[in-house]
Amino acid sequence: MNRRTKDASGTAGDTGDSRVAVNVRVRVSTGKDGEVGGTVVEDFGDLAGHAVDIGENHIAGPARRWAVALDTGGLVFVDSDQLVVE
Repeated sequence: MNRRTKDASGTAGDTGDSRVAVNVRVRVSTGKDGEVGGTVVEDFGDLAGHAVDIGENHIAGPARRWAVALDTGGLVFVDSDQLVVE
C-alpha cells in the first residue's frame, strides 16, 4: 500500500506517512459544491491510477485511491488531493 503525507494545505500528498486511512473522518472537496464530511471506507492503494484500454477501446479511466462514505448517505471515489482530514 502506498502511504501518503499531509502537506501544508492539509491534503494528502504523494509520499511518506498519512493520516488519511480507512475509518478516518475526512472532508471531501466536491468542487463547486464545497466540502462534504464522510468516513474513508476503502484504500485501493496500488490499484488506483490505472486506466483500462483493450486495443484501441478505452474501457475506463484511472481508478481513484479512496472510497468515502459520505454523511449525506452517498459513496464517492476520490484521489488524495480531494481529501482533508478532520
